[in-house]
Amino acid sequence: MDDGSEDDTQHIARAAGAVVVRHSHNRGKASAMETGAAVAAMRDAADQPARLLLFIDADLGDTAVNTAPLVPPVLAGKADLAIAVLPPQAGAGGHGIVLGLARKAIQGVSGWTPKAPLSGQRCITREAFESAAPLARGWGVETGMTLDLLEQGFGVVEVPCDLRHRPSGSDLRGYLHRAAQYRDIAYAIAVRRVRRYPGERA
Repeated sequence: MDDGSEDDTQHIARAAGAVVVRHSHNRGKASAMETGAAVAAMRDAADQPARLLLFIDADLGDTAVNTAPLVPPVLAGKADLAIAVLPPQAGAGGHGIVLGLARKAIQGVSGWTPKAPLSGQRCITREAFESAAPLARGWGVETGMTLDLLEQGFGVVEVPCDLRHRPSGSDLRGYLHRAAQYRDIAYAIAVRRVRRYPGERA
């Protein structure tokens, strides 16, 4: 899924044999996930069960192949959503504030404290994905999805995966990135709280 990139991403992917679905301009992660899932559904065989969806962030590089362990628990019916837990990343500059916000919200709904609530590497069934739609916007997409599925009784597991990505640093750009994350996640949590308790303020 190419969400409006301005480089050679789509051409390199096609040359490597990928089927590329492209937005003409950047519409955000949630929209990219929804479009990709819709196109994948069109390619499902009518007489076969819907295929699983595997979402992988673009910055994993060569380690993306190590998301394979996410598939077996979902394929075997042991979970509806499998989330990758990455090893500690060199250069990460966060202080755990955003992570703590997402963890606390998920724990409050389910009693389960996830290790990696912000991880975008996810294998999910078609049924679960459609039950989580429409997805939360911006950086709230992962936390919103997990909250929605747990509230509906879907099974969620975490799976260690040997992945490497580009973590946000401790410079101004990193702080601005985490501020945007916090804003979007807090909004996704607030929206879901209002849905659960319509008479209360989020």
